[in-house]
Amino acid sequence: MVRWEPGTPERLQQAALELFATRGYEQTTATEIAQSVGLTERTFFRHFTDKREVLFLGQDVFNQAFLDGVEAAPAQAAPIEIVASALESAAALFPDERRDHSRTRQLVIEQNPALREREAHKLRSLAATIADALRARGIDDPAATLAAESGVTVFGIAFTQWLRQDEQRSFGTITTDLLRELQTVARGTGA
Repeated sequence: MVRWEPGTPERLQQAALELFATRGYEQTTATEIAQSVGLTERTFFRHFTDKREVLFLGQDVFNQAFLDGVEAAPAQAAPIEIVASALESAAALFPDERRDHSRTRQLVIEQNPALREREAHKLRSLAATIADALRARGIDDPAATLAAESGVTVFGIAFTQWLRQDEQRSFGTITTDLLRELQTVARGTGA
């Protein structure tokens, strides 16, 4: 058995994604995932509480990217400008070379109700985290919550657009375009 190699969680995640995509989420066991990369089921469970969580590896990095963007925004920035900074920071996690991986992951998630719920929970938690960070910067509610929820909505729409087969724009460009559209809608000047 292969043991103590660096990157074990990432190898397990990649193996799981491939197995879920070819065999189906429900038909794949944690043991099969571990064995496909030469590890034991016990090793799998050292890294993940269950097979669902293997698809959500990196949640802390994901959240931190948004928080780094909130922190990087200028002190006097408006709430939506802070959210724009957060989205710009998070866009770095979605380079074009990850698009195919993200498409496969999203397809697996869309095919399973429990995974869709886990993904929705991830985004709800992200919105709460951003709202807390905005409040820590002195932005009161409801502005903090509105800005955070709007930012997560923009992220979700951008992610869906970025995954389209014919989409060529970068993730960052898509989020910038969508934020501009949101501001147009908010001003009431949209078509």
